[in-house]
Amino acid sequence: MIFSGLGFNSRHFRGGALAAAMIIMSPAIVHADSAPFANYAGNWTGNGTISIADGGTERIRCRGTYTVDGSGNNLHQVLRCASDSYKFELTSDVAASGSNISGSWNESSRGVNGSIQGSIANGQINALVQTNGYAATFNVVTRGNKQSVNISSKGELRGVNITLARSN
Repeated sequence: MIFSGLGFNSRHFRGGALAAAMIIMSPAIVHADSAPFANYAGNWTGNGTISIADGGTERIRCRGTYTVDGSGNNLHQVLRCASDSYKFELTSDVAASGSNISGSWNESSRGVNGSIQGSIANGQINALVQTNGYAATFNVVTRGNKQSVNISSKGELRGVNITLARSN
């Protein structure tokens, strides 16, 4: 499948799906590390840009629904993002143990999935998202009900910069 305007094929899209998957853990990080996802529950929206290896950029819009268990240590997310040339739906399940996070993600329309591992400290997430043949790092900084998500990769998808806000 080719995505018009950006020249992505389904093999290269894995990078884009992974980058978007990194957003999975990006809602507000304002509670103590003992329940790091406690303040994530709700609906989140935002926009930003994606950058690809050939130097092109494109605007992207995202909507997320986050569900957190009673302990505040387990997050389930459904994230829908769209640009002018493609859209995708990601689901993820992430667990925190102290300041460590781990989990899995799935982009159902393209059959791509992988793992998430990293840390949460002082309102910031640093993690590595992986699947076969692809890895990306991401950094999330949260201040109140707004946050900045920055993703970096050496693959076809070079970067994602998104700002999200909780809508409820």
